[in-house]
Amino acid sequence: MPQVTETKLGQSRQFRALAATRLASPGFAALCALGLTLGAPGGHAQAQRARVAVATENAIATREGLAELAAGGNAVDAIVRAALVSGVVSPSSSGLGGGGFALLWRATSHEPIVLDFRETAPAAIDAAAFEARPFKPEERARASGVPGELAGLFELQHSFGKRRWQDVVSPAAHIAQSGFAVSPHLGSILLSPFAKLAASDPGIAAVFFPAGQAVATGKSAKNPTLGRTLTRIAAQGKTPFYDGDIAADLILAAHAAGGALAASDLRDYRPQRRVPIHLSWEGYDIYTMPLPSAGGVVVGETLGTFSKTELEKLPLNSGVYQHLLAEAMRGALSDRLRFLGDPDFEKIDVLALLDPKRIADRKRRISSERTHALPRFEEDEHGTHHLLVVDAEGNVASLTTTVNNAFGAKISGKASGVVLNDELDDFTRQKDVAAFGLSQSPNRPRPGARPLSSMTPTLVVKDGKVVFALGGSGGQLIATNVTQLLLARLVFGLTPKELVTLPRFAVPLSGPSLLVEAGAPRSLIDDLSWRGEVVQEMKENPSAVQVVAIDDSGVTAAADPRKQGSALVK
Repeated sequence: MPQVTETKLGQSRQFRALAATRLASPGFAALCALGLTLGAPGGHAQAQRARVAVATENAIATREGLAELAAGGNAVDAIVRAALVSGVVSPSSSGLGGGGFALLWRATSHEPIVLDFRETAPAAIDAAAFEARPFKPEERARASGVPGELAGLFELQHSFGKRRWQDVVSPAAHIAQSGFAVSPHLGSILLSPFAKLAASDPGIAAVFFPAGQAVATGKSAKNPTLGRTLTRIAAQGKTPFYDGDIAADLILAAHAAGGALAASDLRDYRPQRRVPIHLSWEGYDIYTMPLPSAGGVVVGETLGTFSKTELEKLPLNSGVYQHLLAEAMRGALSDRLRFLGDPDFEKIDVLALLDPKRIADRKRRISSERTHALPRFEEDEHGTHHLLVVDAEGNVASLTTTVNNAFGAKISGKASGVVLNDELDDFTRQKDVAAFGLSQSPNRPRPGARPLSSMTPTLVVKDGKVVFALGGSGGQLIATNVTQLLLARLVFGLTPKELVTLPRFAVPLSGPSLLVEAGAPRSLIDDLSWRGEVVQEMKENPSAVQVVAIDDSGVTAAADPRKQGSALVK
């Protein structure tokens, strides 16, 4: 039985998954230039003996990531370039005004590295005001945290990249200034209710709502203001953003909408190196996200609940399979609310939460014919974007970036074009922990604290090499989605193409006990209901997972069709 240590969270059980019916995916686009296979919206990429791969939620970002590899950059250079481009072409999901997490694998040292560049609460945060959320539209910058995106990307590239910072950043500036086609996902967001408040911001409106009308899918948009900001960042680094006139512009924008952002908050911001959660089972080493993301705890607790033998008796995506996984996930989500928060502010024993004896005790209360209630609480996380890159040396970069809700706080700097996040909305209200007998939440707002996240970049390593990598977007759905696809790959052997088209379920934090994707068969819903699940169909699934698999035949990548993602291999 593997031992649990501070750097290696061994599991008492070995896991694999059961055989499953292979699912066909939607069609994908034909070969593009240079002999590459280009994933169409929702497509995948596959090529014989491919050595490199890029998968993101936007075709332009994917193309630019691959171009960076072709120019001599490594996985880190490529993911930084793709992330910056994503902030231009997918600003509803990401951008310089947000933050995120990165998980790297360094092939030469066989070493995983985690960088936390999550947003932090300003020193002058009004914690009491967060109990009365939602904020009034005119005070929406109360939820804006100190942006960590640029500081994180800058540290990643300078510590682990190969090329000049200016060369990595300049393509994003060029795209912002010369224009880009609005993607199907962004086009749908612009027509959604989420965009109404964003359209009231003069800077966002000038780019995406000229003459009061949303730019249609496929039409060109330009963001010259943001382009100029990126040009300066390319030449001068992060300094103007955190201690210069760009910082002043962001502070002015935040204060105009009730925010507390101050010059000292930006000047003092630092990304944090973290130790990844390390799970060992079935000969695989799984590295996933530590606090202040709850994602790795959800993955670890869910995997630790079942043995291979138990799962082999269940058909994949059957009612009993989904129900049992959901029960384990509900336990993990309950732990999230009761115990998890910013590790720099709370003493949290993650090893104890993942202890095999504790998981076994919980497992004894799980029944295939009964559903346990999860005390409900409200939590919103939406606007995220996940990116994956594998380079020819075997380095892997997995990065999730976010501004939280669509277009974040829906406020942009007048002079910079940077859209501010509303990430502080991820702090938990005190009333939402009352059902657990808590007088205060470990995820409560405090000056300098990082709100708990669901982002779950994950790497699977065997014999010192990454064999599988994945991560997703979609807020609270991220960790449960990643867990489902992780099992489907390592236990069932599904291909990346099959994984991203696999029907998924979700465990919501309020309302019904289980959500299934539209089109789920009536027999499945009836079976779940018989087991005590209160089932509801999702009107739409706002989540997406990107995956890359590496084996003797080469690299295979796939991007989720739910957000019209794109994958390229070469």
